[in-house]
Amino acid sequence: MKLKKIVGGILAGMIAFSASFSVDAATRSEIAAIQVTKPADFKYWTKNSTAQRRLVRYVQDVTNKRSKNFIPVEDRIAVFDMDGTFLCETAPYYFEWMLYLDRALYDPNFTPSIEDKNYAQEIENAIRVTKKFPKNVDVGEATSQENVFAGMTPAEYEAYVKNFMEKPVEGLSNLKYGESLYLPMVEVIKYLQANDFTVYIVSGSDRPTCRIIACDLLNIPTNNVIGSDPKIIAANQDENDGGNYVYQRNDYLIRGHLIEKNLKMNKVSYIAKEIGKQPVLAFGNSSGDTSMLNYTISGNKYRSAAFFVLCDDLEREFGNTEKAENCRKLAQQYGWQTISMRNDWKTIYGDNVKRTAQ
Repeated sequence: MKLKKIVGGILAGMIAFSASFSVDAATRSEIAAIQVTKPADFKYWTKNSTAQRRLVRYVQDVTNKRSKNFIPVEDRIAVFDMDGTFLCETAPYYFEWMLYLDRALYDPNFTPSIEDKNYAQEIENAIRVTKKFPKNVDVGEATSQENVFAGMTPAEYEAYVKNFMEKPVEGLSNLKYGESLYLPMVEVIKYLQANDFTVYIVSGSDRPTCRIIACDLLNIPTNNVIGSDPKIIAANQDENDGGNYVYQRNDYLIRGHLIEKNLKMNKVSYIAKEIGKQPVLAFGNSSGDTSMLNYTISGNKYRSAAFFVLCDDLEREFGNTEKAENCRKLAQQYGWQTISMRNDWKTIYGDNVKRTAQ
């Protein structure tokens, strides 16, 4: 009997040990529970990752009151792009673009305008077949995207996004869109927060979308999100200018059309307007983040750094060798630190997430 109890105890311990160190696809609650307060807490980075070591050394230096590079808590500002920096953008494309196609082409309860439907079909064809996108597609897609969600209340839009987040990611097994965050980058965000950095999301994606995806999950206040903005208007406002219209007691808020796409230099302008301080850390992954990263490390009164995520993993993700190499050269040109998805990360979404498409 004692032997059985001992064996049972050992087996239970082995099962518990195995479960605690598994790296299956993380649920949103598991992602939210990630805590990194010290370097030893990092679990998803490779042992000899140069990028991770450089980040840790930087944080240890600027948070040390005896260091000449010490940064006061109120000035520890870190800005993160979202898509491709800490959220999947390759399966098969940006989260908000797939959300847009879902609404414009496949929602049985919605009929888009002919123009928006045709544009959505052109975008889907480019993503899945031709890889040739319309001219000025970033602004064009954002404009059409806001069109197809115009008229929704904020609560209706949030429900729509959360429903889409439950759908499986295309081309990757055991992963939902709402779970498709890069676990190593979640650790970075949590590590910075534990060391009294204020983290902002500065994305080209729709601002309300960013808030729904990331704020609760990453413990980021909603007012720390900067993105592309739809107009928010009163339901009875019609075409009246907001400077002349008075909100009525029977009014409620609805989404309107696109105001501006938050890309490139627009990111810097919004940071200056909404944060009012120059960041000391910046993280991005594409040429659209160039201005934000350069602004962070140019003429800064504090020691600053910029990190650039390279989409170079062709086995666990839908990497792009040509883009990764161009990004590596861009980082070298401007003095940013590179993060290799292939070499620096033990896992991306968890080892149980596999590529199921070529």
